[in-house]
Amino acid sequence: MAKLRVGIIGCGGMGGAHAQRLVGMKEVKIAALCDLTEDIAGAFRARHLGEAGKNTPLYAGSANLYAGTKLDAVIIATPHTTHFELGMEALDQGMHVLMEKPMVTSAPHAYTLAAKVKETGKVFTIGYNTPCTPAFGYLREKIRSNAFGKLELVTGYLSQWWMKGTIGAWRQDPALSGGGQAYDSGAHLLNSVVWSVESRPAEVFAFVDNHGTRVDINSVISIRFANGVMASLCISGNCPASAGPLSFLFENGRVDIDGWGGSYLDVVVKGEPENPELPKIDGTPDRNFVDTVLGRAEAKTSPLNGIFHTELMDAIYAAAASGQPAKPGAIPVKAPAKAAKAPAKAAKAPAKAAKAPAKAAKAPVKRAAKKA
Repeated sequence: MAKLRVGIIGCGGMGGAHAQRLVGMKEVKIAALCDLTEDIAGAFRARHLGEAGKNTPLYAGSANLYAGTKLDAVIIATPHTTHFELGMEALDQGMHVLMEKPMVTSAPHAYTLAAKVKETGKVFTIGYNTPCTPAFGYLREKIRSNAFGKLELVTGYLSQWWMKGTIGAWRQDPALSGGGQAYDSGAHLLNSVVWSVESRPAEVFAFVDNHGTRVDINSVISIRFANGVMASLCISGNCPASAGPLSFLFENGRVDIDGWGGSYLDVVVKGEPENPELPKIDGTPDRNFVDTVLGRAEAKTSPLNGIFHTELMDAIYAAAASGQPAKPGAIPVKAPAKAAKAPAKAAKAPAKAAKAPAKAAKAPVKRAAKKA
């Protein structure tokens, strides 16, 4: 069987995480690397592909990538505000796409990209940590079936020493990041809630503290979903103890879960603990993406997740700015800001900074202290 030919656009820290997963898949060939310059892509190749990948083609800019090699799919791991343009281009080039989170940074872009995915019929998934994990698969099935009664409330937090770890990096430049910690590592926690609840955020209130930077560092967020579920979440970017616990509160039980990485699950039903057996699988977005493209699985994420997440983020920032609750759909639509004039066409492939905070690339593997 011919191998799936995948190109990586964005040769930074998260591009490296995807490369490390792909090199272990026998049905995949990393067929090209792309960044702002061939030198950046070449250094990435040496770090991640070793002797076996020493001849992998290198490209400066996505236009050169598509002109220079034949691909089946791309992974886009570039600064957030470049995702829309690169995603649209990839779909126009006939690519299946795994897009790093967030999908895009404005609701109008989210709807436009979703329409393009529908038009092309290509696989399009998003690199959130938790949807492909057995723990979150279990949780969503229980929510859907009302196994523990109706889901009523969700609460949790994500903490990380993000502010200090991103000083001077693109993540603190709103023209490239689209926002701060809530749009970066916080996206994993927020999407874990949105993905599990499966309902559009209907009303949102938020307080945001930038800690003197140009982007949000700490956030306190209240959400009412269209299906009546309510959530209260904190995102911290100024705490050296990384964690991301979530609690889902039902009429007849509670599920405590790792909202950052899906690494643990505690279930209490009618006051009694349960110990569900979960399958041991490769629960990464890369594995699900490859299996979906090859027709062996269904995509665990979709543009609809990106739409709900982006509408939530738009509402968080609108509520924080106005001091009033915000309702997605009622927020005045502004023309989405273009990614800094900086690398215009070249901005088609700025890398996700390799110097991102050490813990930002993946969820903490240790769980928070077990709740009583």
